[in-house]
Amino acid sequence: MGAPAGAALILVAAGGTGGHLFPAEALSVALVRRGLAVELATDERARRYGTAFPARATHIIPSATLAARNPAAVVRTFALLGLGIVRAYRLLAARRPAAVVGFGGYPTIPPLLAATLRGIPSVIHDANAVLGRANRLLSSRVTAIATAFPGVVDADPALAAKASQTGNPVRPAVVAAAAIPYAAPDRNGVFRLLVFGGSQGARIMADVVPPALERLLPALRARLHITQQAREEDLARVRDTYARLAVAAELAPFFPDLPERIAASHLVVSRSGASTVAELAAIGRPAILVPLPHALDQDQLANAAVLERAGGAIRIDQAAFTPEKLAAELARIAVEPDGLAMMAQRARATGALDAAERLAELVLRTAGLTGERIELT
Repeated sequence: MGAPAGAALILVAAGGTGGHLFPAEALSVALVRRGLAVELATDERARRYGTAFPARATHIIPSATLAARNPAAVVRTFALLGLGIVRAYRLLAARRPAAVVGFGGYPTIPPLLAATLRGIPSVIHDANAVLGRANRLLSSRVTAIATAFPGVVDADPALAAKASQTGNPVRPAVVAAAAIPYAAPDRNGVFRLLVFGGSQGARIMADVVPPALERLLPALRARLHITQQAREEDLARVRDTYARLAVAAELAPFFPDLPERIAASHLVVSRSGASTVAELAAIGRPAILVPLPHALDQDQLANAAVLERAGGAIRIDQAAFTPEKLAAELARIAVEPDGLAMMAQRARATGALDAAERLAELVLRTAGLTGERIELT
């Protein structure tokens, strides 16, 4: 459903990874259903996700991540950010949005800073259990803050005063997948294992999962059906191992229908990025989570802890994520289908299917558009 002529515009800004774009997509769907227009500000990486994003226009804004610390890299980063702010400032003058909403990642910095310079209402949403670096930089400047989890900014009273917990918006495909009830595997039936490492893949999954399956008893290995995301450079060796073990496997560098695959699985082995945790919780599937180590914010560790405390996931830190450890966990889990069903139920209890609607209402209030809300049909 497109926006009517003359509809108020909301500019959504998100870094070009699934963790940022998926909740931005969910909010955009909710806003368009309310009769608003949506445009997207992002970076080149977003093109890999196709044309599903419900924006009437997409604007590529220059930006850069401050990764290297050498002087030349720092100068280049700040030059690109400066160029991005100038372009975003001009974009806002031309498009005149009612509000700008950011979902984290360095590409959100130019549009959000430009919005604060122009006095345009602004909202940031953080999908993680800790505030990310880009959002930390923006948090004192924006009008409102939305968080996926409670207590994210409670340590700073000024930030807490303008913060709301909305949950983490999930895409329509996730909402559809959440309607599929979990069916625990039979003790001697097919055991569907889904393995992925985030939107960019993860080499450790290719290094650990195949040799872990080799350590399983043949009877359990024969029950397995593996769906695994693997990087292009890892596909051949993973495929060869599974062929040698006679394990049924479907491999690809990227699965565009991941929510459906999560719903079809008995157990997920994955990283614990914000979107992954939100989708596991919304759909209600048990998981073994391996947080990405060495992150400055330790966001994946905090995200995994949410499902772990709820009883919906097992966390294995990367240093302990060995073929021996994974094989032992899989052997134990496979003979406890009732335990898997309980994990699925507990994961589902932490999910928030209405987070996009709650965030949409916050955006409308911040933009002063609550009186123009179009009721859902």
